[in-house]
Formats: sequence, structure tokens, C-alpha cells
Amino acid sequence: MALRPIAPEDHPLLREIYADAIESQAPLLYSDEQVRAWAALAWLPGVLDASFREGSGWLTTDGSAFAIRYPEDRLSLLYCRGCASRRGHGSALLKRIEADALASGVQQLRTEASQFSRPLLERRGWCVEAPETILIGGVPFERYRMVKLFRQAQS
Repeated sequence: MALRPIAPEDHPLLREIYADAIESQAPLLYSDEQVRAWAALAWLPGVLDASFREGSGWLTTDGSAFAIRYPEDRLSLLYCRGCASRRGHGSALLKRIEADALASGVQQLRTEASQFSRPLLERRGWCVEAPETILIGGVPFERYRMVKLFRQAQS
């Protein structure tokens, strides 16, 4: 899986991937109301801006998936277009994000996982700390606070 660093000119593409991922895959696990509220976040000013601007991340060279770490100890975004799902994009991106975090001295990564990303994260050694319910556009969503601890070299 070929990856490249995300550049500022990629931000419109990232919004498209984000919306596509939700609109094409979320109906399997979420209500129509939840899908609409969640996908709308792609286009609302300010919602994704800090992660895009200040985070560090990777994009598949085919433009189908991306992942961002922001701040440095948090997996902020991991999204893949529906047409490219279940083909290793998420795993490749997650592996790279984890390697970057470890190389920068981060001892653990945290995230808030959807019902979609939770199984992938668990397969890669992430643990659920707690479920939580949030509101997006007034619509309730259950998600999972998760963490991955990195083993530190013994002195």
C-alpha cells in the first residue's frame, strides 16, 4: 500500500473521503439520521480544520483513505472510501501512524472509535477504555475511547 504525507492542498480531497466513507458504509450500522449528521461534519467550517492544519498524517496515493494524528498522542481521523474498504488501506495507515508515534517518543496513542473502526483497532492491539455517548447535530452516537500502549525498551 503506497502512502504519502498529507499536504495542505489535499484538504478538499480529505473532506470528500470523509463524507464518502460515512455515506457509503455507515448505513450498515447507523440510522439515516446519524449518517446525515455525521457526514455533514465534512463540510462544516471549523470541525476538521485543526486536525487538517495542525495534525500529521498520511494519504493513500490512490486518494482513497487517510489517517491523521492530532495532537501527537491521538489518532484523530481514519477514513476510507467505501469502494476501497476492506482492502488493507486502514491497516496500512494505522501501522504508519503507530510507527510515527513510537518514533516521536509517544508512549501511547488514544482515540475515539466508531463502530466501524473499533474492530480494526482491536486487531492491532488497541483496548477499549470506555464506551461513551456524544451528540452530533443533536443526534446521539455511541463511540469507544480506546488506547494503545507501546512497549518501551528496557534499560
